[in-house]
Amino acid sequence: MPKAKQKYYTVWKGHKTGVFETWPECQLQIKNFQGAQYKSFATKATAVKAFEGLYEDYIEKNKAKKGIPKRGDQIEGPNLNSISVDAASSGNPGVMEYRGVDTQTKALLFHKGPFQKATNNIGEFLALVHGLALLKNQESQVMLYTDSVTAMSWVRKKKCNTKLKRTKENQAVFVLIDRAEQWLQNNTFTTKVVKWDTKSWGEIPADFGRK
Repeated sequence: MPKAKQKYYTVWKGHKTGVFETWPECQLQIKNFQGAQYKSFATKATAVKAFEGLYEDYIEKNKAKKGIPKRGDQIEGPNLNSISVDAASSGNPGVMEYRGVDTQTKALLFHKGPFQKATNNIGEFLALVHGLALLKNQESQVMLYTDSVTAMSWVRKKKCNTKLKRTKENQAVFVLIDRAEQWLQNNTFTTKVVKWDTKSWGEIPADFGRK
C-alpha cells in the first residue's frame, strides 16, 4: 500500500500559530478555538510562505479554481474617499522612504525618509501603520489602500517580520519599527485596510514612480 504523502499545516489563528508537520499537531492548535484559520500544503516551503501572508488569500485561490469570484475581482474603481500609502527603496536594503496621499487629489499627507539600509517591505509596513495612526487620531472612517500584501500581514500580526539586522546605519528606521509595533500592540482600529488592485486600477496614487 502506497505511503501517504507528507503534508504541512499552516495555522494563522489558533492556540498556537505557525507551520506544523502532522495533522494531530495542527488539531491541538485549532480544537475549541473559535474562528481558527488553517490549511494544508504539499510542501513545507509553501506552508511557510503561506504563513507570512493572509489566510484569505489562500482561501480565495481555492474559490477561483472552483469558478467562484474572488473578493479582489472588482469591476468598479477604488473608493476615492480614502488614503493611499506606498514606499520606495533604492536597493534592498538601500535608501528607503515612504508616504501617504489623498487617493483622489494625490495631496501629500505625510512623507518620511530617506532612511539608510532599509527595505521596501519595512517602508510599506511603516507607511501602513502611519496611515492607521493618522486616521485614528483624526477619528476618520475613510479606508486605507496599500499595494503590499506583506505589509497587511505584518500589521495583522502586529510585528514587522523583517530579517534585516539592526545596525548603526539603520538605527533610525528601527526606532520607527519599534514605535509602530508598540502602537499596534496598544491600539485598536476600525479602519478598513484594502489591497490596491494594481492590475485593474494602475499604480497606487502614493507610488514614487521609480519602477
